Amino acid sequence: MNRGSKGSLQAKIVHSLFLLCALVSIVTTVGIVVSLFVESIGFFREVSPWEFLTGTRWSPILKPRSYGVLPLVTGTILVASVALALAVPVGLGIAIYLSEFANDRLRKILKPILEVLAGIPTVVYGYFALTFVTPQLQRLMPDLLVFNALSAGLVMGLMLIPMVSSLSEDAMVAVPRSLRNAAYALGATRLEVCLRVVVPAAISGIVASFILAFSRAIGETMLVTIAAGASPNLTANPLESIQTMTAFIVQLALGEAPHGSLEFQTIFAVGLLLFFMTLIMNILGNIIVRKVREEY
Repeated sequence: MNRGSKGSLQAKIVHSLFLLCALVSIVTTVGIVVSLFVESIGFFREVSPWEFLTGTRWSPILKPRSYGVLPLVTGTILVASVALALAVPVGLGIAIYLSEFANDRLRKILKPILEVLAGIPTVVYGYFALTFVTPQLQRLMPDLLVFNALSAGLVMGLMLIPMVSSLSEDAMVAVPRSLRNAAYALGATRLEVCLRVVVPAAISGIVASFILAFSRAIGETMLVTIAAGASPNLTANPLESIQTMTAFIVQLALGEAPHGSLEFQTIFAVGLLLFFMTLIMNILGNIIVRKVREEY
């Protein structure tokens, strides 16, 4: 076998392996969606989609039963919003500093610290919120409940900071050095170059990091299960106890709901809605990124 035919065979093998990996991911996604749809059909035969999406009371287990998912949706969005309010400015600030101001020595110290934060299990974050952050907040707000959306959201924001900072920094580092040099040649300061040249040029990657962080916050499970409570309240007050969609799934999955019962099928109905929320976020994110993308 000559060198050309050997190289062609290797290329075909590598191509086939990559194709197999892509097919595995596609088949897995299709399998998840199909399982959610199949299990949700029985639920929506008993409960109308309109009642499910617009109802303001969620009580699938206790009588009188009610299947309005809005309290779970608002609780999920509330915690995610608190998390982003912390993670976005702090994460972007860290990314700007590491990309434009920090020297190599300091960057080598800070990057591993951020990676350690990203590697901490979420259940640890949950107990950190419950046993440390909440007591500290109660010193400032004595009436604050033990389980509340504010504590869970703040700690989730800490958890998301490495994601925002890392992705945003990568986007800013990818901005061509010639743009910076041109701005410096025109007399711009380092801060002006950073805010008026680098950040606008990297805005697509920065926005993508925000969207990925929001999707991650919506899908977070253990932290909110431990720290946010299990009270499906329809509220926009982060000081109250709430329940998120993922926390409900965990609660019912660990309970004694019989397989195939309507209570059991609520898990898949909520999971299906969560899937569509994440899908919509990703689609909107791709649209926004395409509109604001700068190419060089």
